[in-house]
Amino acid sequence: MVTRLTKGRLKVTISETRAELGEVAAREVGAYIRSLLETQPEVNIIFASAPSQNDFLANLLLEEIDWSRVNAFHMDEYIGIDPHAPQAFGQFLRDRIFSKKTFKSVNYIDPKAADPAAECERYAGLLRQMPADIVFLGIGENGHLAFNDPHVAFFDDPLTVKTVDLDPACIRQQVNDGCFKTIEEVPTHAYTITIPELLFVKKLYAIVPTIAKANAIKGTCDGPIVTSCPASILRTHRDCTLYADRDSASLVSK
Repeated sequence: MVTRLTKGRLKVTISETRAELGEVAAREVGAYIRSLLETQPEVNIIFASAPSQNDFLANLLLEEIDWSRVNAFHMDEYIGIDPHAPQAFGQFLRDRIFSKKTFKSVNYIDPKAADPAAECERYAGLLRQMPADIVFLGIGENGHLAFNDPHVAFFDDPLTVKTVDLDPACIRQQVNDGCFKTIEEVPTHAYTITIPELLFVKKLYAIVPTIAKANAIKGTCDGPIVTSCPASILRTHRDCTLYADRDSASLVSK
């Protein structure tokens, strides 16, 4: 059973289970991608990289989509990590979807770039050349969008891509998610697409299961729109759907 709510301009779809969430989100996303491909030659998509996306991505692979007309991006990456390490976000997506379908292009942030500022500009240039039609989002335990943690989240950020330091809650989440064994192993800095750049995209889908995200989803849906919960800004977007499960939505006012 699926429950649908509206919070501000944010559409909220609540499934009973994480598995159902993945199925519902993939089905609706697949239909939208197909509709775009009926009217334009290519579709540009920014992908989130996190265990929260696993069920969704697995189901999205089952959808009838002409991936050869899709240009893919990912929204964040650790600075300095081996690009083929399992924790690298590019590798995460390569393992789960980019290697399983033939895309028109897959555009990776280079975590080993010698000049991080130049890498930010290079990636921003790609996004200008191929403006995104869709973003697949996660929401962090601290309410972050991409790696825009509260202390570096700016709703009026002038940049498209930037480097950031990760806050302790974000670093802890990487261990909680099982990506790293200890806090000491987690990189302290990352690249991220900024919040205004994500919000500029006309269609957003936020995929956010599990009880670990309950407080973040409460803040997103019912709290003030503030950078202390960056995802709260989603309530102002013209077309964003949040997919939650019973656990992640357990604190949301109905």
